[in-house]
Amino acid sequence: MRPLIHRRRDVQHRDPAPSKWAYRVQRLWLTPLFRSLLRVGLPAFLIVGGVGLYASDPANIRRVQDSVAEVRRSIEDRPEFRVTLMSISGATPVLAEEIRATLSLDFPMSSFDLDLVSLRDRIEGIRAVASAELRIRSHGELAVAVVERRPAMVWQAREGLWVIDGTGQRVAPLLARPRLIDLPAISGDGANAAAGEALALFHAAQSLGDRLQGLVRVGERRWDVVLTEGPRILLPADNPVPTLDRVLALHDAQELLDRDVVRVDLRDADRTVLQLTPQAMAELRRMRALEETMGERNG
Repeated sequence: MRPLIHRRRDVQHRDPAPSKWAYRVQRLWLTPLFRSLLRVGLPAFLIVGGVGLYASDPANIRRVQDSVAEVRRSIEDRPEFRVTLMSISGATPVLAEEIRATLSLDFPMSSFDLDLVSLRDRIEGIRAVASAELRIRSHGELAVAVVERRPAMVWQAREGLWVIDGTGQRVAPLLARPRLIDLPAISGDGANAAAGEALALFHAAQSLGDRLQGLVRVGERRWDVVLTEGPRILLPADNPVPTLDRVLALHDAQELLDRDVVRVDLRDADRTVLQLTPQAMAELRRMRALEETMGERNG
């Protein structure tokens, strides 16, 4: 007969507490910095190390470069990225031909091969171009919009005749634009720097018509008005336009510019000095001598 009380055998119980090393690992894992290094730093180190090991072989580098170049060529050669023609707006035919010769582009070509900023700088380097804008339109068109400098005068400089615009910027040598020879003419050192004042004087002297031969810059500070038939008008450095208006008004009233006068000197704002022709001076002396003779007889 079995006893009612069951006697357990002696069993060796296991200690549930972690070992010293397991405890240290658990404590280390609870550190945020260690977890970040293990989750991010270790994979990154392995990736960088693998890439560095792969890149240490020059053959691998060449293969990568060839692959990238092949992908790029396949993209650049697509029809939607091809430029087949160039259109130029805002330029005369002569300037348009000069722009085409300056750029010297060989179409068709990929739009990725076009440096628009560099092309614009080359176009704006042409004297006759004030500004330019370039963009690539659909259907493979390189559109060039140009603001051309408008010829305003012919400037006789030391190095030759130049066509200039209203700001004094050189447009082209006159030999390259012979049809512009009828433009108003100025000459003298620094004359182009005062182009705006010269245009105002030409506008004021419109009533002279074809008699107005041109303007001469004197001492880089003032103007002389040169007429084909009539005296040379010496204008002051300050306010030359009102002074010229006054001379023209005097001419309308007394036909001053049709008289035997070589120069009308207006450099001094307080007085007007007239230089007569030699014939007129001789006649004036004769008349003065005659007046003196008559005075002595009457006396």
